[in-house]
Amino acid sequence: MPKRKAEDRRALFRHLPSIEELTASPGSGPGARLTREARTRLGRRIVEALRRRIEEGEWTPGSKTEALAAARREMRAATARITARTPRPVINAAGVVLHTNLGRAPLADEALRAIRAAGRGYCDLEYDLEAGRRGSRLEAVEELLCVLSGADAALAVNNNAGAVLLALDTLASGREVIVSRGHLVEIGGSFRMPEIMVKSGATIVEVGTTNKTHRRDYERAVTRRTGLILHVHQSNFAQTGFVKQVPLAELVEVGAAHGVPVLDDQGSGIMDKPGRLGAPLEPTVRAGLETGVVAVTCSGDKLLGGSQAGLIFGQAEAVAGMKANPLARALRLDKLQLAVLQATIRLYLTGRADTDLPVRAMALATRAELTTRANQVRDAIRAALDRQAEAGSETSPVTVTTAPATCVLGGGSSPDTELPDRAVVLRPKSGVVTAAALDRALRRGRPPVVARVSEEQVILTIRTVLPSEQEQLVRAVVRAVGAARRKTKT
Repeated sequence: MPKRKAEDRRALFRHLPSIEELTASPGSGPGARLTREARTRLGRRIVEALRRRIEEGEWTPGSKTEALAAARREMRAATARITARTPRPVINAAGVVLHTNLGRAPLADEALRAIRAAGRGYCDLEYDLEAGRRGSRLEAVEELLCVLSGADAALAVNNNAGAVLLALDTLASGREVIVSRGHLVEIGGSFRMPEIMVKSGATIVEVGTTNKTHRRDYERAVTRRTGLILHVHQSNFAQTGFVKQVPLAELVEVGAAHGVPVLDDQGSGIMDKPGRLGAPLEPTVRAGLETGVVAVTCSGDKLLGGSQAGLIFGQAEAVAGMKANPLARALRLDKLQLAVLQATIRLYLTGRADTDLPVRAMALATRAELTTRANQVRDAIRAALDRQAEAGSETSPVTVTTAPATCVLGGGSSPDTELPDRAVVLRPKSGVVTAAALDRALRRGRPPVVARVSEEQVILTIRTVLPSEQEQLVRAVVRAVGAARRKTKT
């Protein structure tokens, strides 16, 4: 859209309200909770945004009254956004356990208690209470990680991309890193492995093809400048058909023959035996370490079940070099992340992970448990809607049933594996309410509910709904049905 002429812009700009007009009367809404200074700054942002819309030809206010009304609408919406509690709790009924857009792993109650204990006052983050002097913030978590994994040494940073960056920068900066073209993956948020590798100062040496890489490809690529061989688990996609990748153990053999270490980026971070969480193709940290790699990296907020972190397990000398790298300070965890990570690992070490970590409880839930819970939710929704219908002398606008469903682990874990699930299905009655309107009402509710829509049905998968959220889910659905019906009538 072409920009307006200068004289046209100036005429329209005169319609815009002054900051004083826009902020003078905050009323009793969210704006009343803001200081006058905050309202003034927010008002300036809104008027400037409207000015840009006029300049770009996107908006044409017909009068000062119209412009003031538009600015006040924007002001109300903005004040509601910035005074609301965020991130907002959401009920995940979408059938994705590690839903990246919904914060990945829900935390265990013990982890939440650890956050409160560490955050409400001072703590011994970097203080040795026994010796009465400065201590290490990483010593305690390193011991926990080593006991959990069997690694010689360990390190935790702020996320797995940071862990890979730190490992590459320490082990191969200024040198060549050999990697299969099939391992040059893109991870969440459009971040790509090649970009992380370049940022580390390493030179990428690509071998093989997208679908096939052989042992001989790695062997031919080794030179005196080779610093590392990188193995990346294809965690967020699966290749089938005419494909081949070199097993990690064989890569270690190639590296050992030429004196080149191998780094294994696993992504998900499974601490069990293979297949324990319904993810048979996901590698485990212990299995990776047993091959003789220099280090294994993974995430803390995926199948481990904790908060965001990047975990490095490996040989003592290599990990010591990473700790000494100045980049480690830029990537370090704060006291709250460390509290969560340590509390989560303790659940593994005390045998309570399967029951007390929500991700694991979800993944390990049986068909019988899911069926029972789905029936409970279905019956409660039906009863509440029937009571509403009787009170208003109307029939319920939706039918509520249960049906078989599937769930995925998500978060870039085992993309070709589905877990059996049970769903509560809301089928709107024709002409009364639509599935799209009901879905929108659920997302706008308090708490919001994220579901799936298919064939004019709203599907609420039960595996990813926490047992403690079931009553909230029932109330949210009943409110959403009412809101969607009222919206349809208007």
